[in-house]
Amino acid sequence: MKPSVVLYKTLPDDLRTRLDAHFNVTAIDGLTPENLEKYADAFRSAEGILGAGGKVDASLLDKAPKLRAASTVSVGYDNFDVEALNQRGVILMHTPTVLTETVADTMMALVLASARRVVEVAERVKAGEWQRSIGPDWFGIDVHHKKLGILGMGRIGLALAQRAHFGFSMPILYNARKHHEEAEQRFDAQYCDLDTLLKESDFLCISLPLTEQTHHLIGRQQLAKMKPGAVLINAGRGPVIDEQALIAALKDGTLHAAGLDVFEQEPLPVDSELLKLPNVVALPHIGSATHETRYGMARDAVENLIAALTGTVDKNCVNPQVLR
Repeated sequence: MKPSVVLYKTLPDDLRTRLDAHFNVTAIDGLTPENLEKYADAFRSAEGILGAGGKVDASLLDKAPKLRAASTVSVGYDNFDVEALNQRGVILMHTPTVLTETVADTMMALVLASARRVVEVAERVKAGEWQRSIGPDWFGIDVHHKKLGILGMGRIGLALAQRAHFGFSMPILYNARKHHEEAEQRFDAQYCDLDTLLKESDFLCISLPLTEQTHHLIGRQQLAKMKPGAVLINAGRGPVIDEQALIAALKDGTLHAAGLDVFEQEPLPVDSELLKLPNVVALPHIGSATHETRYGMARDAVENLIAALTGTVDKNCVNPQVLR
């Protein structure tokens, strides 16, 4: 008999066919309280779940006593209570590799758009304000040869460093839990403590997961240490930055601009002050949002679940101690 799984995200037809070939699939539209109640029987018999968004915590696990594996269509897993999964022996799988280059592209796009005020001046053109040769009030700042600081030198940080170093001749500074030999050898990246990173970077790019240690890591005190006229880029997780402190720094000119793909609350509320600031480029969490990459993430999530429930896991496992 095929294991039962709950699918809470729509998949491309070919991937759904592959999932159906291995499992008895119950498809639902998200992990809402209503769906948890409506499909209680499916959760009670589920050995696996696959999807994105929604909380997977002890409360949900109580409803799924047979659960052996969870597969998320994302690299981040802050929606999962990993400790609760560990206690119940549930394997957590994610998709960390397929989106690396695409997210790095997005971060570099935010660097360029924020520095050159691309969104702002494009809207001014559309509004009919371009009536003569532009003056200094339309100007941005250079990107090439400026210092790029990377907070979190993982796969995405490394891919961003490659783009900045070879494409824009930018010196690379970084802060991470440990030295990254490849970054230092390939890009002459310089490891530094957080204070130095803040003080020296012309562009500070954040690529960190959300943990207890990184929550509001960048707040009022940290922003005050940044270079006058620096640009802050965040495509990691929104709550790494204290959003109110960031708004204040953008308003008082401490920062030149910010390029943000993630926020403390998503979707970003329509009354957010960030949307009123001309020096903010705000994107709707598009880091991995290309057709090719999102397909690749869904494909990896399906393969991850198959591996987890057939005992063939060799990569992409968040909590490998459960396997042991």
